[in-house]
Amino acid sequence: MRRLLLVLSALMLAPSAEAKTLYYGSRVGMEVTIVKTSGIGSSHARIVAKHTRQNAITFCRDYVGKATEECIAKELQTALHLEITANCKTGKFTTFYGANMLFQGRNPEPGAATDYLISDTDDDVVLDGSGASGYDCTLEQFKALCPNRVR
Repeated sequence: MRRLLLVLSALMLAPSAEAKTLYYGSRVGMEVTIVKTSGIGSSHARIVAKHTRQNAITFCRDYVGKATEECIAKELQTALHLEITANCKTGKFTTFYGANMLFQGRNPEPGAATDYLISDTDDDVVLDGSGASGYDCTLEQFKALCPNRVR
């Protein structure tokens, strides 16, 4: 069962069959290419990614509307931490923006805007589910690291 969950979560990471990608931001095309994973679902989960020229082209084409050399170069300069990690037991994890987060499980509040509680421990704030909070891509990064914690 655990192996099936890992395979399914890996398939959900990428919209293309060519390379596995994972979103780092909420806009269309804000993605990086996964180059290595280890310890997925454990207390030492790790994903290493690369921000490729193809990732930048996708962002420029699909979000900006034109894949110019200027747009591609600017996108490739986005400051990212290309390694994310998690302790799936405690729920502590990092994002591609370098934020320290805490996955706290299901949101107990009926009718809440989010299914899960995720806190940014650097800013001591709970993500509210809005696009501005980065909730969706942050949850996807945690899911990729700890697929057994999110159903």
